[in-house]
Amino acid sequence: MTYLIQGVGVLQIGLAILHLLFPARFNWREETARLSLLNRQIFYVHTFFVCVILVLFGLLSVFFASELLRGDLFSRAISGGISAFWFMRLLAQLFVYDSALWKGKTFETTVHIAFILLWIGLTSVYAMPVFRI
Repeated sequence: MTYLIQGVGVLQIGLAILHLLFPARFNWREETARLSLLNRQIFYVHTFFVCVILVLFGLLSVFFASELLRGDLFSRAISGGISAFWFMRLLAQLFVYDSALWKGKTFETTVHIAFILLWIGLTSVYAMPVFRI
């Protein structure tokens, strides 16, 4: 189980790094130009802090996996909080993103399903220590 926690930790750091590609891939310069200065800055600041959270979750998991698996109240609370974060991300994938973004498009549907599976996996891995599975 330690290696599983460490593995998803590395995965989360990878997700943070992947965010570095988003501005070019999604044309953020052109897309955000239409926003007010305040909204544009909020968008970038929030994206930055999502990346920080992903790196922190990743580092915590890589370097403190054994502690997350200890089973005491504190370690279960940390694991539960991370699991809740990923569960909420799963809900966003299922209920926020409009199906028009992926339906009938092979690549986008594949990515959509892959992310659903990823969010389920991350939710489950961090839920395991909480419920002592």
